[in-house]
Amino acid sequence: MPLVHVHMLNGRTPEAKQQLIEEITRVMVEVAGARRERVMVIIDEHSPDAWGVAGQSLAAETAATGEPR
Repeated sequence: MPLVHVHMLNGRTPEAKQQLIEEITRVMVEVAGARRERVMVIIDEHSPDAWGVAGQSLAAETAATGEPR
């Protein structure tokens, strides 16, 4: 039973997440030969203040640069 675990920053629409689940499932079936009914996709969403790169949270980086990563 294939399990694909996606970690990403929050902010995507429900429609975008549904499309992501559909496409990941399609690829697992086409490329890995998985049975569609067995593919599981979990999306974990995180806030920018809970995600860090190079010793700095993405929230702090955005505040400093004015642009999200």
